[in-house]
Amino acid sequence: MFIQTEQTPNPETLKFIPGCIVLEATTAAFTKQEEASRSPLAQRLFQIDGVTGVFLGEDFISVSKDRGKDWTILKPPILGAIMEHFTAGHPVLLADTPSSKNTPDGEEQDGHQDTADNAITTQIKELLDTRIRPAVAMDGGDIVFSQYDNGIVYLKLQGACSGCPSSTATLKMGIENMLRHYIPEVTEVRAVE
Repeated sequence: MFIQTEQTPNPETLKFIPGCIVLEATTAAFTKQEEASRSPLAQRLFQIDGVTGVFLGEDFISVSKDRGKDWTILKPPILGAIMEHFTAGHPVLLADTPSSKNTPDGEEQDGHQDTADNAITTQIKELLDTRIRPAVAMDGGDIVFSQYDNGIVYLKLQGACSGCPSSTATLKMGIENMLRHYIPEVTEVRAVE
């Protein structure tokens, strides 16, 4: 098995491409080992000293590290863990576990949205899925819709996007401008944790 690595715009995150499907039609993000109980692969990666985050995409794995650690030291054990995991045929996610795409989104605090907001939310999600998420995935990350409220779109940054020095510029200059261009009701884009 040959695993490619690619740098991302976030110097603390590397993208690992194992040459096979990692997660089909979903993504999963873990920022702590305790959160990774549903992913044997993420659990294994968190056992490597210095790993601070794991993002599982369709055909890649983004791994984030502690700023004090060096990639030349971390890359070999990460590559080894990924290779051993896939060659042993272990599951990436355990069965019957929810993923980030299966979580309810677009619901306001009271669980109610009017029809106009539902139409705008549908447009936002379509633009995110067709234009924005594929581009962000190329950099080892993902952007997940959280909610739309009074002209403001709330998005969650995952993988290489989370903590990236250029994420604010990406949100404001890229995503916000695109959404405002296609959907005039959108006035602002904000990141949520």
